[in-house]
Parts: sequence; C-alpha cells; structure tokens
Amino acid sequence: MPGTVLLVAAAPLGRGRLVDAASVLPVLAAVPPAVLSGTDTANVVELADPLEPQAVLTRLRAAAAAPGPLTVYVTGQLQLDRRQRLPHLALARTTASTVRYTALPWQWFREELRLRPAGATTLFLDLHADAETWQWLCAPRPPGPSPLDCGRDNTVYGRVAPPPSRRGVAAPAYMKAVATILRSGRRPPDEELHQQALTRIAPESAGTDLLLAQRGPLPGDPHAAVTAAVRSGRHGDADALAARLEQAARLAHGPASEEALHWTEVRADLAMLAGDAARSCRSWLAVATTRLTAGQPADAPAVESAVDRAHHQWGRIGDPVRARELGPVLAELRGRVPGRREGALDHVRAQLRQLQTQG
Repeated sequence: MPGTVLLVAAAPLGRGRLVDAASVLPVLAAVPPAVLSGTDTANVVELADPLEPQAVLTRLRAAAAAPGPLTVYVTGQLQLDRRQRLPHLALARTTASTVRYTALPWQWFREELRLRPAGATTLFLDLHADAETWQWLCAPRPPGPSPLDCGRDNTVYGRVAPPPSRRGVAAPAYMKAVATILRSGRRPPDEELHQQALTRIAPESAGTDLLLAQRGPLPGDPHAAVTAAVRSGRHGDADALAARLEQAARLAHGPASEEALHWTEVRADLAMLAGDAARSCRSWLAVATTRLTAGQPADAPAVESAVDRAHHQWGRIGDPVRARELGPVLAELRGRVPGRREGALDHVRAQLRQLQTQG
C-alpha cells in the first residue's frame, strides 16, 4: 500500500524567528519519496512557512485519512498562547501576542491522528522553543502524557532545542541530519535513524536538547511478526522488530527485567538463524552478564543456559579475530559459571591458545 509523507516547515517571519525551518526542505526533497516513507511508493505533501493554521489542519487531516503508512516530518518552533498556556507550532504570521489565532495548536496533531491504525504513523520532530516555552517544558509536572503528546498509538522521534544563546536564527540540525542519512538511499529502522541523527548533532547540541522517543505499539502478535519475517528470509527486519520490542521493554520494565531479557534472547536466536554466530554469542554473553549483575546465582538455569549458548556460538565463529575478541569475555564468565559440562573452562582456554597462533 502506498505511503504518505507530510513535510511541515514553519516559523514566524521577522524578528520572532528562532529557526530557519524551511532550509531543511531542499535536503528532504532530495530524498526519494519511498525512502522518506519506508514504503515501495509514497505521496509527498510539502508545507513551507504556511500562513494559516486552518490550511495546515486541512493538509494534516487529508494525510491522516490516507489508508497506508503515514510519516510526518515537522520542523519549526514552539510558543505558548497567553490564555491557556498550551504549546503551538508557530506559523509565518505568529507573534507573541497572536499565538492563539495565528499558530497551530499542538493538540491538533493528536486529535487528527488519533483514529489512525495503531503503529501506522511515525513523526520526526525538530523543534526550537522560545524562552517561555522552554521553561514550561522543563518544569516538573505530574505523571501523564507528554506536553507534546501525538497520540499513544503513534511513534515519535526527535528533539526540542532551547532558544539560541546568541541573537540570530538557528539551523534545524536534527532534521538535516535525518535527511542527510536518508539521502544515502537506505532507510534504517526508525530508532536507528533517530540515534544516528543525534550522534551527528551531538557536538553542537551539547546535551541541552529535550529528546523525544515514543515507540508506538506493534499491531498483532509480535512473536508471529518476527517469525514471519524469518520465514520469508527477512532476517534484518526480524532483528529490527525484536530490537524495538527489547528497547520498549527496557524502558517500561528495566534493562534487567525478564521482559527485556526475553527479547535479548530472541535477538540472540535470530542472529544464530541468520548465520551470525559472533552476534549471537555477544547477545548471550550480555544476557548472562545482566543476570549475574542483577544478583541471580551462577547456577540459576537461565544463567547457565545463557553461558552454554554463548559457548556453543563462540565455537561456530569462523573469523579468528572476532573469536579472539569474545573469547576472554567468555572465559571470564566460564570461571564464574562453569555449567554442568565438565571441563568447559579448560576448553575455552585451549581454544583461545590455539586462536593466538592463527592469523
């Protein structure tokens, strides 16, 4: 099914402008529509420095009604209206005193996207806040939806940057990084794309940005989806899906939780099925280390199983360099978790000595 892409770049004209939002559009426009969307084909709608909130709403509503996957890229600045103190996306005619009438209420994104199928909508956001809005965003607030909530069934990645420290107009560095990565022609999984973009802008953002990362729900049974991907030979897709579930479980339950470790173990098995013994070994080593660090005893079945599986996969690594890299870690764990096979630690040490003689 064709995808839909909505590109929105908005900022006030004149002295109130904090970011040159529209400067990112030529870079995004150079990305093939299918790559922007992550689908085989896609329709792209572009809004550059729009004037009227209703015009943006009309385009947003039409995009939300499209039956296929929807990806929304929003670059611009946030301001609060003085009456209700709610965040708005500033448009070309917006001033501090006219936010309520000339800017787009952020809640419109949530309202227009709320009826879309779960997991069918992704937003990438590169936003700059004025001083008042930045203070409001950083203020403590009770548990609940984010001030920039886009709906619980949607995936959201991006950042909010503070006001520029010097007089002048900032560049939409995060969105330009996203566009530059996509111009390579390959679209990495959303989480990976987000992290790569953050890495690129890290020197200039200096850790001051508010980071946005909300992973939407996965439709259907995630185990069935992973299995289907493996059966069709899409090992990369299967691992990306499992990685997303692993990260979601880490955030929801903690990195040492059974929920998170389950998906780490799934990824270890997926690496084995894909023929990547080194990656499988590394994942099993991580599982064992996490369990031991969390206080599980060395003879716990889950700990022994993880080390045994890591040992088995290590023996299947064909590259001596990668085997030498992982061997000492396995040997250290074998010293703590000897397992039920007599001589397992001696076997690792003997194999390591043999590896040292190989090129």
